[in-house]
Amino acid sequence: MTKGRFIAVVGPSGVGKDSVMAGMIAARPGLVRIRRVITRAADAGGEDYEAVSDALFAARAAGGDFALHWQAHGLSYGIPRTAQAALAHGQDALVNLSRGMVGRAAVVFEHVTVLHITATPAVLAERLALRGREGRAEIARRLARPAPGFPPDLPLVEIDNSGDLSLAVAAALAALYPESA
Repeated sequence: MTKGRFIAVVGPSGVGKDSVMAGMIAARPGLVRIRRVITRAADAGGEDYEAVSDALFAARAAGGDFALHWQAHGLSYGIPRTAQAALAHGQDALVNLSRGMVGRAAVVFEHVTVLHITATPAVLAERLALRGREGRAEIARRLARPAPGFPPDLPLVEIDNSGDLSLAVAAALAALYPESA
């Protein structure tokens, strides 16, 4: 059996990673979405994630529950080992991943593809402001941060999600599954 791809969905906050992923899964039900485990309050909104306390996250990390885990923006993030089971069964898995973890993912998973979602700075600023989690100054600092590069040997798909979501979803699916386009 062919192993599935670990599709690392990356891009800046507010770019619409979760919306694109949801659209892709709706259009291609065989895709698996791996929910992140995050030390963020359950009612914080945004993506569908498993909210845990700092203590529980640390215990799970120490127990080997995560294929990958990292810290960013004062929170801890983990990718459960269930991702490996889906891949072993030949399913492609979509994972909202930090850019900084792409290289580590390539060590942990056999077939990694990067789906890099972009949008114009104006669109990103508007979306971040609508979320209401950060003030204008924090948004400006977030948008000014340089983004790390990707390992050069990984397949990379880039799509723009500045406009109609259905167009971004269609572009992602066409690039990842050209035989179905």
